[in-house]
Amino acid sequence: MRARIAVVGGGLAGIAAALECGQAGADVTLLESRGRLGGAVYSFTRDGLRVDNGQHVFLRCCTAYIELLQRIGAWDLVTLQPRLRIPVLAPGGRRAVLARSDLPAPLHLAGSLLRYRHLGLSERLSVARAMRALDGVDRDDPVSDARSFGAWLADHGQSPRAREAMWELIVRPTLNLRARDASLAQAAQVFQDGLTRSAAAADVGYARGPLSEIHDVAARRALDAAGVDVRLRAGVTALARSGHAYRLQTAAGPLEADAVIVAVPPRRAAALLPDAAGVRSDRLSALGRSPIVNLHVIYDRRVLFEPFAATVDSPLQWIFDRTASSGLGSGQYLAVSLSAAEEELAMAPGELQARYLPALSALLDTEARVEAFFVTREHSATFRARPGARALRPSVRTALPGLFLAGAWTDTGWPATMEGAVRSGHAAAHAALGGAAPAAAAPAAASPALAGIGGAP
Repeated sequence: MRARIAVVGGGLAGIAAALECGQAGADVTLLESRGRLGGAVYSFTRDGLRVDNGQHVFLRCCTAYIELLQRIGAWDLVTLQPRLRIPVLAPGGRRAVLARSDLPAPLHLAGSLLRYRHLGLSERLSVARAMRALDGVDRDDPVSDARSFGAWLADHGQSPRAREAMWELIVRPTLNLRARDASLAQAAQVFQDGLTRSAAAADVGYARGPLSEIHDVAARRALDAAGVDVRLRAGVTALARSGHAYRLQTAAGPLEADAVIVAVPPRRAAALLPDAAGVRSDRLSALGRSPIVNLHVIYDRRVLFEPFAATVDSPLQWIFDRTASSGLGSGQYLAVSLSAAEEELAMAPGELQARYLPALSALLDTEARVEAFFVTREHSATFRARPGARALRPSVRTALPGLFLAGAWTDTGWPATMEGAVRSGHAAAHAALGGAAPAAAAPAAASPALAGIGGAP
């Protein structure tokens, strides 16, 4: 008889786990409480536009996520830069570009950093020295995890200006925290895997169309082809050990399985897991949560002449052109992503509009008419990768045989990213199928678009 595996949760971790188990020949049932797959990475329709809940990007070093895109037949729905290039805009028309050269890592960023006009020469040289030192941090050392990245930057002579104009550009969107609040070990992982150890690792990728076309439509098609029974609006309300199997109570009735992969957010997992699983709910709660707020602005004409840009000297952080993916017929649709957005989370739409529209006008030097403005909020977008957080992140295995965990919040070594979620799903699937959980996902299958991958946010 084929092993019966139930996967609870249809986010990226659950999709990756269910697909791998299904393709390995298991009898897999994927249970999702919503009417769609994709978890926290999805799109919806508003006033005839296809709107993503937030801007989600990946890097070339995100090999597990790239492999998943290929496995579900969605590679043609994304774009990946052939070479890292990030415009960095400031009010008054000031502009710089962070880009890589043909030199091997870590020299691939040297020229761009030396020309980075948002910092003075002495600060650029100081940043270069700090990046070299960061490359030597042992990110697996608990001492590194217990230390604040902000404190480390101060000890390495990074001025407030260098922090705001360089370090925060990378730390805030990848960790969803300010540098002062983030773990040194987690920041080191981001820079080592994403910037300093492979020249091609930080090339940026993003969806060309609505996110749900990838993580719902394409994923469901691939899961169906793998024989996975996908049940939507079938949230699990109870989970218990029953002899050598598990009994799950769902909105659609009971289900029995030989193994269960729980791939839901940590608070939900804490409510579902039996005490005998040995996963302490207080530790999961202590992971905390950090919000992301997204501003959606539609102009009557084009105002941003780049697919995306970072900002300095502005309350804005990152801006993305989503005109084509939304289906907007004329004008331009910009999505502004605000990470670590505790303050913005508490602000009314009118307050956000009053603060950020003038900032956009100053940054883009435009008097274009705003035709629409709305806000989406992710209250619990990620866990908090603060000092000491890794010790709170559970393993894929629980104390009960046949019961496993998946999710970007488990101990993947990565921050709460799409890559971390997919890696956790692979690890849970390997464990559920009876193999040892891999230390890292296998590299994505070769393709012309992936040529040059040399590294492994």
